[in-house]
Amino acid sequence: MSYNELLPLLVIASSLLPGFIIFILPERQIVLRTMFNLLGAVTKLWLIGLLLVGVTAGEQYGFRYFLAPNMELVFKADALALLFVSLSASLWLLTTLYAIGYLEHAPHRSRFFGFFSLCVTATMGIAMAGNLLTFFIFYELLTLATFPLIVHRGTPQAMRGGTVYLAYTLFGGALLLIGIVWLNQMTGQTEFTQGGILAATDGISRTHLKLVFLLLIAGVGVKAAIVPLHGWLPQAMVAPAPVSALLHAVAVVKAGAFGVVRIVYEIYGIEFAQSLGLLLPLAVAAAVTILWGSLRALSQGDLKRRLAFSTISQVSYIVLGVGIFGTAGTVGGLVHLVHQGIMKITLFFCAGNYAETLGIHRVDEMDGAGRRMPVTSLAFSIGALGMMGAPLTAGAVSKSWLKTGALAAQMPWAIWVLSASSLLNMAYFLPILYRLWLKPLPAAWPHEEIPVNGVRETHWLLLLPPLVTAVATVAASTFSDAWISPLTFARMIMGIEYHTPP
Repeated sequence: MSYNELLPLLVIASSLLPGFIIFILPERQIVLRTMFNLLGAVTKLWLIGLLLVGVTAGEQYGFRYFLAPNMELVFKADALALLFVSLSASLWLLTTLYAIGYLEHAPHRSRFFGFFSLCVTATMGIAMAGNLLTFFIFYELLTLATFPLIVHRGTPQAMRGGTVYLAYTLFGGALLLIGIVWLNQMTGQTEFTQGGILAATDGISRTHLKLVFLLLIAGVGVKAAIVPLHGWLPQAMVAPAPVSALLHAVAVVKAGAFGVVRIVYEIYGIEFAQSLGLLLPLAVAAAVTILWGSLRALSQGDLKRRLAFSTISQVSYIVLGVGIFGTAGTVGGLVHLVHQGIMKITLFFCAGNYAETLGIHRVDEMDGAGRRMPVTSLAFSIGALGMMGAPLTAGAVSKSWLKTGALAAQMPWAIWVLSASSLLNMAYFLPILYRLWLKPLPAAWPHEEIPVNGVRETHWLLLLPPLVTAVATVAASTFSDAWISPLTFARMIMGIEYHTPP
């Protein structure tokens, strides 16, 4: 096995092996468990750094394993995969630090961190899958690894939320499998290929190809929370804050959106998908989801549920970018895959800090919290402003490219959708910021033992991760043209797909 074949496998193994070890560690082995958690996360980042250097230099990394006739396990660490794995690995390290502090006195930590590692392993497999079979295997592993995290607390609410999640995602997996089998029966191949595998096919019913596309997109659309397949996401908010961060920014919803990109660009091919008339319905579905999620967020009194409906809206920016035929729109969608991740994880980290430190779970309990927890509240404010698309934030970069793409594709209605979404973002985030900074302090916090006056920030392990991601939210805009920025990398990916950088 060559170095270029081994490296993608090591990226997967860097979380899989520590995860297996963590499972068998006794609860009292706190130092050892923390060591394996951080060792896996840091090692993964180092290995991905090696891949980034090689891929930008023109190297190709991949691995194949023959399973049965016409069935192979295939990995490829191309530029698109590295955009996703770099985001996931970076945020995994921060979420691991956060989870160590958040679960400091919680039971069943070895079980939690074991499944946590399996979840990230599945995400790496999804990102580097070289065909639909490999993608499906890790897609379902992600479902199974995430379920124990959602139900970790074992309460009736947690079990109900986990059951809803499992029902939705297994249904999506079944649709995806049917689509894969049907596509394989028609074409004999399901490998992700630059330009797609279907453009050169002859004699295949266009109706059948459209139906297969519907099955595949619906299959991944469940995890991407595209309306009407989104019902599981608000229910899953009963999970601990690190799991919510994982669901919304690192793994699950991003796996669905990433699957849409792979299917459109590397199974159907963007040109062929456009010729079949598939992109406009995809863009319309994304637009409906963007507006519906934002409208539902307006009426949510629970902070995490408001953020959950915000995620439903924001993740479909990625899908809308793919549905906009042209390079600029897809650049906007791809860069938002990263930008939404760093902004939304900031918000969920901060929501967890409010809950753990002050007992705050609802928006109407946040009065004056900015003076009580100023650093957490500053990070929350930056994340919220980014979601609105405020200047000098990552969200402004994403929305600018999406609007440019919509204009170039002669889809002015998409610009109106994005503008309406920004106004709705303001409508459900600005009242929170007003309460944080301008409303008077309450008579008492939900945690009765905590005095109202004075500054009380949270544990440094809970404070550091949102600070880092808040700084990244600003840096992604300020240094958007730097050679290591998400925007530069997204433009490079589109240059590979279209052979002409946007």
